[in-house]
Amino acid sequence: MADFDATVVGAGVVGLAVARELALSGCSVVVLETAASIGSETSSRNSEVIHAGLYYPRGSLKARLCVEGRRRLYAYMAERGVPHRRCGKLLVASDESEVPELEAIHRRGTENGVEELRIIDAAEARRLEPALRTAGAVLSPVTGILDSHALMVAYQGDAESAGASIAFRTPFEGAETLGEGEFQVRAGGEEPTSFTTSILVNAAGLHASRVAGAIAGLDAAHVPQMRYAKGNYFVLAGRSPFTRLIYPMPNKAGLGVHLTLDLGGQARFGPDVEWVDAIDYTVDPNRCAGFYEAIRRYWPDLRDESLTPGYSGIRPKLVAANEAAADFRIDGPEAHGLAGLVNLFGIESPGLTASLAIASEVRARLDAA
Repeated sequence: MADFDATVVGAGVVGLAVARELALSGCSVVVLETAASIGSETSSRNSEVIHAGLYYPRGSLKARLCVEGRRRLYAYMAERGVPHRRCGKLLVASDESEVPELEAIHRRGTENGVEELRIIDAAEARRLEPALRTAGAVLSPVTGILDSHALMVAYQGDAESAGASIAFRTPFEGAETLGEGEFQVRAGGEEPTSFTTSILVNAAGLHASRVAGAIAGLDAAHVPQMRYAKGNYFVLAGRSPFTRLIYPMPNKAGLGVHLTLDLGGQARFGPDVEWVDAIDYTVDPNRCAGFYEAIRRYWPDLRDESLTPGYSGIRPKLVAANEAAADFRIDGPEAHGLAGLVNLFGIESPGLTASLAIASEVRARLDAA
């Protein structure tokens, strides 16, 4: 008998959702987390947006899991009292040249099953948001915002109530297969230990490739190179003139410098895209020049010196700069041949929105093996 039925590496929002899913199914679960608290990296350094599912190619994991995850997430947050608001979003074409792309995104979102989407003209967009300059927009009423930390605390509480435990300051150091569907896991920290587990889920986010590379028996061909796209955020001084989220047309690396709101009404802009070789969350104040230029395409009245550095996050990318965005990679036994192992690679946006659906997908991959 293994010491644990399941081990999850990483206590971000996806790792916690997976731990919750497995614990509620009756598994004994341990979560290994290097940091001293939950969600200290990507899960707490993002826009805290509940995405509708507009952008992703039809049939992709991102499209399917975002739409399913968003529906489940709203129901879950209402049930568990997680603070959130369905504020809606406008995806805007800054000029007529962007209208064809706007229409294409509307079609894609509709094909993906996003509810209540509609294209509106410039006049209606300005009636909704008078400060906006646009040639037309897609209105997405089901887009929203949430308190990401409160969501993770809820996932953690569900998992622990079902018997899971989280080992903080306990980095995953490696694993090897023992045969008969078991892994020997080595964990570091102040009291290094080893134990056996039947299921091993790599939800290490930015570190997922390193974790996968430390699993003996996993062919290196199944370990992708991870690249880091840093996104910086700047905060607006004073009151926001917008009541909805405002998004420009997306680019290859992300969704553009958009305006989001926190639950207190504070407006923030970002993220931009800064490709980096190492994890560093420092925000360079000089990057604000590019923010003013990008924001004024849809909000021309943005005043000089009204933006201050906020925070930054880093997205785990499976592609390099100037390459088309990649889908989520959820590699179960059907991909690499190792029973009980699931590796999650490139879980960036919309991973927060899709977290419950990703957890169910992980369990499905394990059950199908």
